[in-house]
Amino acid sequence: MVSIDKAIIARLKTGGETFELYVDPDLAMEYKKGTAVPLGDLLAVQEVFKDASASKKAADENLLKVFGSSDLAAVVDKIIHRGEIHLTAEQRKKMIDDKRKQIISYISRNSINPQTKAPNPPSRVDAAMEEARVVIDPFKSAKEQVDAVVKEIRPILPIKFDTVAMAVKIPATYAGNTYRVLREYGDIKKEEWDRGDLMSLIEIPAGVQDEFYSKLNSLTHGEVKIKLMEK
Repeated sequence: MVSIDKAIIARLKTGGETFELYVDPDLAMEYKKGTAVPLGDLLAVQEVFKDASASKKAADENLLKVFGSSDLAAVVDKIIHRGEIHLTAEQRKKMIDDKRKQIISYISRNSINPQTKAPNPPSRVDAAMEEARVVIDPFKSAKEQVDAVVKEIRPILPIKFDTVAMAVKIPATYAGNTYRVLREYGDIKKEEWDRGDLMSLIEIPAGVQDEFYSKLNSLTHGEVKIKLMEK
């Protein structure tokens, strides 16, 4: 459940009445798009208000008059789908900043510069977005906006989304502690054990190669063997 200080107001004006809800901003947009969201997660307060900021609840008779029901789930559904979702300037800025960071992270982790074959660092992606004056929609998910953002920054920063395959050999001493890292970073295509040593063929996003090397080297004290495979 979202707290009231982080919630936003969903408002519907109809039938001469105003109905308001305190909702989670991200989940409200998901719900509006048709995603099933539990009311306990969606609402900060399990009530319908006539004036949320003044904590004035909507009367049951008004709910019945306008919606034909006082059932919370039914009323919430109509308010969110037919009403408007209002953000304060601070909430809008925070949502935009959060979405921007998510977009930058996604592009950086999943892409490379096709000219250098090197990952695109977050700072370079951020700078390219700044130069291209990319506008972020606070109500769309980060993933929904990636294609549009890439189209805008590609003239500034060469980008190619790709994966790389790696053969990884981890000594038996470290195999147990590092296996979860393999699963976290990519898709294990093949694995076998040789006298306790773990040998895996893994496919990972191209942009996390350096991070992947660093993580495994740290966990194995430099004893891991990694070979980049040709596609």
